[in-house]
Amino acid sequence: MATVSLNTVGKTYGEGVQAVTNFDLKIRDEEFVVLVGPSGCGKSTTLRMVAGLEEITSGDLLIDEKRVNDLAPAERDIAMVFQNYALYPHMTVEDNISFGLKQQRMPKSEIKTRVADAARILGLEPLLARKPRALSGGQRQRVAMGRAIVRHPKVFLFDEPLSNLDAKLRVQMRAEIKHLHQKIPTTTIYVTHDQIEAMTMADRVVVMSNGKIEQVGPPQELYNHPDTLFVASFIGSPAMNLFPVTVDRGDGGLQARLENGTVVTLPADRQATYGAAVGKKMLLGLRPEAIGEAGAYGYGDLTTEIDYLEPLGAETLVFFPVGEVNACAKMPAGFTGHHGDKVTFSLDLSRMHLIDPETEKVLKPGR
Repeated sequence: MATVSLNTVGKTYGEGVQAVTNFDLKIRDEEFVVLVGPSGCGKSTTLRMVAGLEEITSGDLLIDEKRVNDLAPAERDIAMVFQNYALYPHMTVEDNISFGLKQQRMPKSEIKTRVADAARILGLEPLLARKPRALSGGQRQRVAMGRAIVRHPKVFLFDEPLSNLDAKLRVQMRAEIKHLHQKIPTTTIYVTHDQIEAMTMADRVVVMSNGKIEQVGPPQELYNHPDTLFVASFIGSPAMNLFPVTVDRGDGGLQARLENGTVVTLPADRQATYGAAVGKKMLLGLRPEAIGEAGAYGYGDLTTEIDYLEPLGAETLVFFPVGEVNACAKMPAGFTGHHGDKVTFSLDLSRMHLIDPETEKVLKPGR
């Protein structure tokens, strides 16, 4: 078991291309941390620097408080699970799992014990004699995980391990990886572009954009209290609605005027925080579940027309225009309507976020 510390770690490629900049993060022993962000944000590069597959240009990487910048991958006591499984096609499941241990010249009895334990944990016991071509995608991924488990590493690294699986299997494998971490609580760094994977699996999520950390925190903290426009728009599905507004003072306190002319009163407990926005063009962020039926909340109603519906069984997504914004509301399953129908929604502004489009920062007390 080990801590992992990245101290202002950076990666620059030829011609000054900065892939990762000033990456600062301390991962606790046995913690499950997920790096998430869009393609090209630097998350896989960061993971490969931890693994020793990419040279660190600047900063220090410590595993178990020991600087490992110059150590080869084999000397870092880490195990990595890749997107493409990287199994040997001519070997059986048992031989694939045990290959690394045999290379270390570990006693046969110890190898047998470790392989048996991994196979039991991952449900691979009936498959040990098969070759990879006779396995499903999920089974191959479990074999790749088994090969990592038997090494008893200090740190597990996962590089988008579920990207090649279908939607149903991804859900199943998410649960299996989480259960695996509960059984073998090894320090884990997991990379994905899928924010649902990040939210459901992580102890802490690291949101990255353009080679930098945007925000770090528990999944629910990022969801409820984003620091930046990027985090607010990236975390959550469907995405947060972002309404351009103008903030002014009215008889009842601060008000926000939407592009379609609707005026709503901002929460009384946020007047001091939002006072700096008076007279400015801002973005009012509101998640689809914070939009309800007319009169449900006391901040003002919004009248618009239905664009289209997406019935999802347990709920219905309602899409509607507000100025240039194609907004979304999460409504109960029984909600009905058609394109062009007039509808009135109520906005729960107790759950709103006011964002400065110039700084891309969410306005918070003291900011």
